[in-house]
Amino acid sequence: MNLHFDSLALPVPPGYRVGPWEVREPLASGAFATVYAGRRAEAATAAGTHGLPGPPAEVTLKFLPAGTRTPRQLDHLREISAREPEVLRRIRRPRLIRMHQTLTVDDPAEPLIDGATVVVLERAESSLESLLRHCPRPAAGPALLAQICEGLHQLHHSGWAHGALKPGNVLLMPDQSVRLGDFHQASEPHGAHGYAPAFQTTDWSAPELLWDRAGEPDGHLRAAADIWAFGVLAHLVLTGSLPLPGATPGARRDAAVRYARGEEELSLSAELPKEWREIVTVCLAPGQEERAALDTGELLRRVETAAGVPASPRLPRRFMGRRPVGRRPARRRRRRSDAGLRSPVGWSSTVAAVVACTLMLIVLRDTPTAEAAGYDRCAVGHVCFFSEEDGEGEMCAWYDDERDWHSEFSVCDWGRDSPPRSVLNNGYVDDLPGAHYFEKKDFKEPVGCLQPLERRNLKGEVLIRSVKWLPSC
Repeated sequence: MNLHFDSLALPVPPGYRVGPWEVREPLASGAFATVYAGRRAEAATAAGTHGLPGPPAEVTLKFLPAGTRTPRQLDHLREISAREPEVLRRIRRPRLIRMHQTLTVDDPAEPLIDGATVVVLERAESSLESLLRHCPRPAAGPALLAQICEGLHQLHHSGWAHGALKPGNVLLMPDQSVRLGDFHQASEPHGAHGYAPAFQTTDWSAPELLWDRAGEPDGHLRAAADIWAFGVLAHLVLTGSLPLPGATPGARRDAAVRYARGEEELSLSAELPKEWREIVTVCLAPGQEERAALDTGELLRRVETAAGVPASPRLPRRFMGRRPVGRRPARRRRRRSDAGLRSPVGWSSTVAAVVACTLMLIVLRDTPTAEAAGYDRCAVGHVCFFSEEDGEGEMCAWYDDERDWHSEFSVCDWGRDSPPRSVLNNGYVDDLPGAHYFEKKDFKEPVGCLQPLERRNLKGEVLIRSVKWLPSC
C-alpha cells in the first residue's frame, strides 16, 4: 500500500523519534489515526521491566490524535484514543494484537502530533484486506475465518464488542496466524462504554447501526453487531463478493435497511458452500435480538467444524452472579498451534501476496504441524501446569482466573489426584500479571506465585485447585 504523506491523518516524518522508537514508513491511515512501522533507535536499549524481556526491535506505532480541533471534537477524540489502550490492557488474549506500551508525544514544535497518544503494538506482517486485494477467495480462507471467530469469541467472553470488524482490522502475523486489531471503537455493551463512536464503515455495519425501525440510527453498539460483521466477512472471504446487492456503499446500505425492514430477502452467493451458508444466514439475521441470542462460543464450534480445523480450547466460565446448576464439565481440548511457514507477504508487495495464497494453504490445511514440546506447549497469555518436571508430561492451561480447576470448563483431569511437578507463567509481560495458585478452590490457601515468564519445578507434594491473575507476586 503506497500512502502519500499529505494524505495521512497524522503525518509523521520518517526518522521521527518518540520514546525509544524511530518512525519508519506509513502502513495504514484512517479517518483520524495513522499506523507506522517502528524500529527501536540504535541508542535505545531493549531492557524490559523488572528484568523481563522488553519489546522486539520491530514494532507498529499507532498515532492517535490530539491536535488543534474544536473542544467537542477533542473530547470525542480523547475518548476513542483512550479506548484501544484500555481494551488491550484489560484483556489478554492470543487472538488479539499485543500492546507493548503507550507513549504521549510532547513536541510543541509539531502541533499536529503534539499530545498525540502512540500505541506501541506487536508488528503484523499484513492484513486480510491486503491479502484479499491480491488473492480473492484464498484457499486458506476457512482456516482464517476460524481464527477470526476465535478472536471475536475471546473479546466477547471478556465483556467487550469490537465495533469495527472488517478485513483491514484482521492482521496476519509472520506465521500467518490471525490477530484482531483496532479497538478504538470497542464497547462494553453492559459496562461504562456502551455507545459506538460516530465512525462506521457501511458495508460492515449491522442494520441497527444504520437505521432502526423508528427511522433513526441506533447508537448502541452490541455484540450482535460484531456477529453481523463476521457474516459479511465470511461471505466475502469464501465467495469474493459482499452479501448485499449494490454497486456503491450507499446502495448496499439501502439494501441492508430494506432487508432489516422485511422488504427484501437475503440472497447469498450460489458459490457459498452449504455448511457455510447456514452459518452466514444465522450471522446475517435481520434483527439484532436474533443475533444476540447466538453465543459466539457456539458459533466458533460451528465455524471450526465447517473449516475442518481442530477445536480451540474453551475459555473459562465468566462468573457474573450465582453459578448455574447442572453443568457438566467439558473435556480438555488440545490447543491448535499457530506455528507455520514464514510468509513473504508485505503491506505493499503484490507478487508476494499472491505467493502467500499458496503458502497459507500449505501452512493451514495440508502440512501437519509439529507438536511443541516441554514448556513451549504453553501459549502466550496462559498459566500452564505440567505433570512432570521441566514442562514434560501432561499439561493443563488457562486464560483467566480459575476458581476450581476440578469442575470448571477447563478441567484438569490428572490434577485431581496428581500434584503438578512444574509450572510456567506465560502471561503478557506488559501487564506484569503474577500467576497465583492455591491448594483450595475459590483462591484459598495460597501455594505459590510466579512472575511473568517464570518457570519452575515443583516438589509435587501439593494438589492445585485454583489459579488467579494478580498485578504482581
